[in-house]
Amino acid sequence: MSIFDFVVQYWPRLLSGTAVTMAQFFLAAALGIAVSLCMGLMKLSQNPLLRGAAITYIEIFRGTSLVVQLYWIFFVLPLFGLSIEKFTAGYVAVGMNIGAYGAELVRGGILSVPKGQWEAALAINMSPAKRMWRIILPQALVNMLPPWGNLMIELLKGTALVSLISVADLMFEARQINASTFLSAQAFGAALVIYYILARFLVTPFMRWLERFMARKLGRT
Repeated sequence: MSIFDFVVQYWPRLLSGTAVTMAQFFLAAALGIAVSLCMGLMKLSQNPLLRGAAITYIEIFRGTSLVVQLYWIFFVLPLFGLSIEKFTAGYVAVGMNIGAYGAELVRGGILSVPKGQWEAALAINMSPAKRMWRIILPQALVNMLPPWGNLMIELLKGTALVSLISVADLMFEARQINASTFLSAQAFGAALVIYYILARFLVTPFMRWLERFMARKLGRT
């Protein structure tokens, strides 16, 4: 069977799987960004408890496999009385994992803001919170966006692992089709092309647009 005939026959399942993959991506991205911001700021905190909690979180989630984290959240937490539905467990695991990497980008981006900006905000008597949200973070965001683009693509690819807990995403559908037809080249070839299209024509253009938008907002163009 040619790849064209394969897609014509199985496009509803591939489309359904792609929709689930995109839902996992957006939810995991939202969670990952929130976790990154919280943990990045906590790691810069002068409070040793907050800083210690952030360091512990980052080291655990960066130092262990996403697959193991996924299995822990879905299979092990119910043993302690916390059951999470498989769709939710999927994006939570991916988002929390990406959040640990993103926290270091947030921390690095904040530290990259010139010291004069901190001093100027302090000179006009801004509160620490207002100084961070109004002066420091907007400038740090511009520095963070290029590596965040790579991280978002990694997040997209990471969502393929949710198929291991039977979330019906693109990779799950490709595996199911392959198991029933043994058309491995067509099934996984179609999945490969779809993942590439999502990364190349959705995630990458959006992140580049966001970089240009933030640069214009700060007058850097």
